[in-house]
Amino acid sequence: MLLRKTALTLALTTAAVLLAPATAGAAPERASAETPTAPTRANAETPAPPTRASAETPAPPARATAATPAAQGTAASPASAPAGTTAATVHSAPVAATAGRPVIVVGGLSGVAVAYEPLAARLRADGYRVFIYQLPGLGLGDITASARSFAGYVDQVRAATGAATVDVVGHSEGGLVSRYYLKRLGGTAAVGRYVSLGTPQYGTYVANILKFLGLGSCAGVVACQQMSIGSAFLADLNAGDDTPGAVRYTAVRTLQDELVRPVDNATLADGATNVLIQAYCPLRVVGHLGLVLDGTTYTVIRAALAGAPVQPNCLAL
Repeated sequence: MLLRKTALTLALTTAAVLLAPATAGAAPERASAETPTAPTRANAETPAPPTRASAETPAPPARATAATPAAQGTAASPASAPAGTTAATVHSAPVAATAGRPVIVVGGLSGVAVAYEPLAARLRADGYRVFIYQLPGLGLGDITASARSFAGYVDQVRAATGAATVDVVGHSEGGLVSRYYLKRLGGTAAVGRYVSLGTPQYGTYVANILKFLGLGSCAGVVACQQMSIGSAFLADLNAGDDTPGAVRYTAVRTLQDELVRPVDNATLADGATNVLIQAYCPLRVVGHLGLVLDGTTYTVIRAALAGAPVQPNCLAL
């Protein structure tokens, strides 16, 4: 398994950098709420006024939770966690923010929980109660099965905190897992805000090109097959409304994403707020994994969770 994961990772990076054009397999042109971006898509990147009212206007204030969160330091024990999750801890928040909303950070393919601790630390410093969800089997298996496990995990977080809703920040595959939960498993009533970071919402040709490298269909990794452009999973997920329910959707992407190609496949239509980091900060270099660590990206996440206008800080560390 280690050799296969290593080969897969090397193949993904090599394929994206050396073998494929930057515009193949772009997402269908649908009305989207695109924030100002570099001129790569005519329907979403031009400086003309947005076509949907939610594109540029500030989101309404964050919704209040229904009950007082559980005491700080409470942990969901490993025995009660869904299969494949880490022991989810309600991290201590600053004294002034003990009633902060719960935020679940959803990891990506092969993303161990500890890799998301820097992001969790930033969120805790801003007063949120943070949980990290590590995908079952590190996300190598069926995304729909991971989403079902995630549904149970959300229920545990709500029960532990007493909150009516949680906010979700999903990286890469984690954004697909959580969006499937929202769209196909009735999760919209339990989530207030959804933020995706480098999520191949419409697939990535990096997954498709593994066949060219002689590794078969994603070297047998089911989740990789599902993230291929044109997969049955994505056809089902993207049929109809991209942004169901009253959830506030934000999709963040970067031009230097070496694993999501074309990068515009990381956007959502139907009223979502789409943010291209380099549209605001042209000199900012942020890779796929860097979206979790980058200070400028975090200023976008913070604004999205707070329901504030997107005003990235290009100098943030």
